[in-house]
Amino acid sequence: MPVSPAGGSSTLAVALADRLRDMIIEGELPAGTRLNERALCDRLGASRTPLREAFRLLAADHLVELQPNRGAQVVTLSDADIRESFEVMGVLEALSGELACQRISSDEIAEIKALTFEMLACHARRDLPAYYRINRAIHDRINRGAGNVLLSQVYSTLNLRIQNLRFRSNFDLQKWDKAASEHTAMVEALEARDGARLAAILRDHLREKCQAVLDGLRAERSAAR
Repeated sequence: MPVSPAGGSSTLAVALADRLRDMIIEGELPAGTRLNERALCDRLGASRTPLREAFRLLAADHLVELQPNRGAQVVTLSDADIRESFEVMGVLEALSGELACQRISSDEIAEIKALTFEMLACHARRDLPAYYRINRAIHDRINRGAGNVLLSQVYSTLNLRIQNLRFRSNFDLQKWDKAASEHTAMVEALEARDGARLAAILRDHLREKCQAVLDGLRAERSAAR
């Protein structure tokens, strides 16, 4: 779908970056893909100047690598990069949950609970893109509920790098079912303001997602041989 927001070229570049980010997260532009400017301009209804600015914005998020005289390419993370990223993210998620149980408001908990019901409905329909958008909103709200600006900044920076991996961790239906059920336990711990329990659930949740990603990548490599 063409991207054509109101506003100047900088606004268009941001809108293009958002659209490309979604395409990377949802696997339309897999890791290692070289970004063809002409094809993307035609697809998104944009000129090259704002598209190149969008590439620079994505490069700042470590989602795209800009290569001299070769254009832009979607970043590929090694297995070690993936493991290390999820290890750190698990710690950040756990800390977010622990602090949120101390500081989050009742209204914010009610909002997270409502989003969880909506997300589970998407899971029942096997609508992964819609499920994932709500899932991301839930985790972001828990992080904001921690009330720690520095934590939110570090969390957001790292989380951008692994959004596609978190998305693809649900490709295995059995693991997706388990991940969805864990969100019910998260809400229960949050309502009880049991920080230790929520931290443990989130830490395990991220560990299992990491393993699901690595298992999936290994299976893809074996199938390609």
